[in-house]
Amino acid sequence: MHIHKARGAFKPALAILPVLLAGLFSACVTQEKYDEVEMEAKKLERRYFELDRQRIALEAENMKLKRQLEAGGGPADASFEDIDSRLASLNQTLAELGKNPGDITKFSTPDGYGYSVKDSILFPFASAEVTPEGKEALAIIIEDIISRPYEKVWVRGHTDDVPVKRPETLKKFPHGNMHLSVERAVEVAALLVGQDKVEEAKLVIMGFGPNEPLVDNSSPENRQKNGRAEILVTEPGH
Repeated sequence: MHIHKARGAFKPALAILPVLLAGLFSACVTQEKYDEVEMEAKKLERRYFELDRQRIALEAENMKLKRQLEAGGGPADASFEDIDSRLASLNQTLAELGKNPGDITKFSTPDGYGYSVKDSILFPFASAEVTPEGKEALAIIIEDIISRPYEKVWVRGHTDDVPVKRPETLKKFPHGNMHLSVERAVEVAALLVGQDKVEEAKLVIMGFGPNEPLVDNSSPENRQKNGRAEILVTEPGH
């Protein structure tokens, strides 16, 4: 998993596990060896998320110091140099842990900022149940949102243009992709709220189905880009 930001990028270790496991299957190794590699991959994944939480805290501290400086009461430049150095070190470590860019993107908006999270990270195929990896990603996003004031949080579900056809999927989502996008937005929103999380009264939930694609649905790669959840945050004063 990876959150890409205009001011820097970091790349998680979630891509490591399937690659390692595929190699083990092809080599016909023992179940014991399989379990050993799987455990090691999960350790790397947990380390990545812990390091990334540290990165979020440092960025919040950096922003706070810069605001103090702009108000005329900030510390000496050495404070910024220390935080910037620690951030650079963390980003380097994170980059070395995995190579799966673009799963999560953070971007600026006229009213604040937002995140775009690929469906492949959040949900199994044709499902609205959030995966463990998706929950980890949302935990990071929650920490980032609540680290500063916000006015509204918009959760927007999007799908690709492939129609819902399988009988078992249609039974769950009889109104097709529009229905699926709304259900997925609801599930994401449900994980955002709670004690010490995003305030439910500030949430807005929307589903767009395939009607707002990022790119044309001309290839499987493009369809993966279009299937996503967006979390848009409005900051105070907008």
